[in-house]
Amino acid sequence: MKKFFNTAGPIVPSDHYYISSKQRIDWDEVDMLIASNKYFLLHAPRQTGKTSALLELMGRLNNEGDYNVLYANIEGAQTTRNDVDRGMDAVCTAIYNSAEIYLNNREIGEWYKSEGRDINPESRLTSLLKQFAEISNKPLVLFIDEADSLVGDTLISLLRQIRAGYAQRPDHFPKSIVLCGLRDIRDYRIHRSDGEIITGGSAFNIKSESLLMGNFTYEECISLYQQHTSETGQSFSEEIYPELWEDTKGQPWLVNALAYQMTWKNRTLRDRTQPITLQHYLLAKEQLIRSRQTHLDQLADKLKEPRVHRVISQLLASEEDKFDTSKYREPDLQYLADLGLITIRPTIKISNRIYQEIIPRELTFSTQYSIVNQEQSWYLTSGDTPNSSYLNMPKLLKAFQQYFRENSESWIEQFEYKEAGPQLLIQAFLQRIINGGGRINREYGLGRGRTDLAIEWPINREEGLYGEIQRIIIELKIHHKKQKLESIIEQGIEQSAAYADKFNAQETHLIIFNRDPEVSWDEKIWQSTEKGIMIWGC
Repeated sequence: MKKFFNTAGPIVPSDHYYISSKQRIDWDEVDMLIASNKYFLLHAPRQTGKTSALLELMGRLNNEGDYNVLYANIEGAQTTRNDVDRGMDAVCTAIYNSAEIYLNNREIGEWYKSEGRDINPESRLTSLLKQFAEISNKPLVLFIDEADSLVGDTLISLLRQIRAGYAQRPDHFPKSIVLCGLRDIRDYRIHRSDGEIITGGSAFNIKSESLLMGNFTYEECISLYQQHTSETGQSFSEEIYPELWEDTKGQPWLVNALAYQMTWKNRTLRDRTQPITLQHYLLAKEQLIRSRQTHLDQLADKLKEPRVHRVISQLLASEEDKFDTSKYREPDLQYLADLGLITIRPTIKISNRIYQEIIPRELTFSTQYSIVNQEQSWYLTSGDTPNSSYLNMPKLLKAFQQYFRENSESWIEQFEYKEAGPQLLIQAFLQRIINGGGRINREYGLGRGRTDLAIEWPINREEGLYGEIQRIIIELKIHHKKQKLESIIEQGIEQSAAYADKFNAQETHLIIFNRDPEVSWDEKIWQSTEKGIMIWGC
């Protein structure tokens, strides 16, 4: 295997399939900003190729010969937190080590070790960069990666020391500095050791631009996969690409991870004469979701942030009458968009189908394994042929009604995302039963007033998802005090029937959660059928 799909660390062109940053960043704008002595930001969600882009840019600019361009990763200073002395030492050390590696410059390191380390930490970085610019035989350009990983007084000191030397550029300070990280400078909320909160914009008001590095385009996803075909002769089915796009929306790590799952983790497909089919892709997607790899764990960790919670909880709840626009300040929405969690145009929604799947799974992970006395075999009906079975959804949903009656109050209180408690609880219940056999696809959006669950169950165990599939639609709606049940049912039937037709489902269920505490459980728990759709009250 000469090349492979990269899922960890920067791109190495000789080893990896990749899309050049020239196609993803406006190089002309970067060139103009550097030529104009500007200090600016490049930000993008985690694992979208920022570091690879900076290294590629550094290589190109150094080859062109107009500047000395240096990339330095300062993430090691994160652990120093409010200790400015240790923090600035870590930042300066990262810079002079990089200078030795990328520019073959040992002089700045020798100066720092003999003189720079003794300088007051509040001006140590300014002095280092002044010295570096003065000994450089060309204008100095500095790319500082992971700038926003620093915290507290260390981050404030970094920003202010760069600002302090800004007026001396380009002869006595770097001609251009690019700060790179997950967030735009406006989202740097810095908690000082004395409790004061300072925004990044006030500490670094010399920023001229913030460039956002986006995902792959649809065409770039295809181009990346076709590099593998050109290299090995192994083809991807054309059916894969529309699914890949909806599942990832071009998120680079996801696109690469799915390809790696297919071309290497699937041992059968290591035989490059075997074409890669849509079913291979769907299996890779499910395996990736279950793997809980680092990228997906980092995504789940973001859900704990209050700004993220405010938006995602309502996306999961999808309650039209409880949508409070005052909760959604534009900076909060933009912050989530910058993190890659949501898209805000043309509508607010979770950014891709894999994240839509991962988020509720992560929020209910412990709940799934705390649901006892519920076994998959209880809800299977044998088919007409050996090794075949069907999900008995009426039996399963009747069991859920009882489970919800007995456990909902205690379980929902345990969820961090209580606003979406009923929706999360049934998804945990279904995942507990279906996991390891079938697949659940989720679709929800802010203000749509519902969550749709599409279940795919392989009828033949040996054929799995490659064979005949039982398709089931479940639509979830919330019944609040002021709403009429009849109108909820009417709307729910219309919506779920349309979705079932699109999904080619054999059966459809509508679940209505009554959230009125004054209504007794005997009144909440009921079941009826209208227009071929089974309706369940909970």
